[in-house]
Amino acid sequence: MKFFIQVALVMVLAGVQFATAIRCYDCTSVNNTMCLDPSSYDQETLRRFLVFAECGQGVIVPQNYFCRKIVQTIYHTNRESEFRITRGCGWVRAPQNLDCYKADNHDHLETVCQCFEDGCNEATSMVPGWTMFVASVVIMLNKLC
Repeated sequence: MKFFIQVALVMVLAGVQFATAIRCYDCTSVNNTMCLDPSSYDQETLRRFLVFAECGQGVIVPQNYFCRKIVQTIYHTNRESEFRITRGCGWVRAPQNLDCYKADNHDHLETVCQCFEDGCNEATSMVPGWTMFVASVVIMLNKLC
């Protein structure tokens, strides 16, 4: 019985939304090549040369901020295409709450991904927080059987 209470408590606490700011990498590969793949650097180097943003800090109207990573290929008519990555805070969710979506415009192609934990826009592929929650519940339930 104690185990069931612990599982229920974990599930309730996992669903609680705290009113703290999320911290996201805030950079563009146009002026910082570390933005291409922060996961390939050690923590000391990241701390010194890659900026973290406190999303929503100083904002009067609170929003549900999250971290975002945008991968773009920009097509130029008279020169070679340009590749860039931008990481930062977001506040407008993706269509249908997709983790990632693609946009294909006449002059650029982009993939936009969103995630909901501090620093989660570092990784080359981002796993949303709810996926980790579901995986944890499945593991706990599996131990019951």
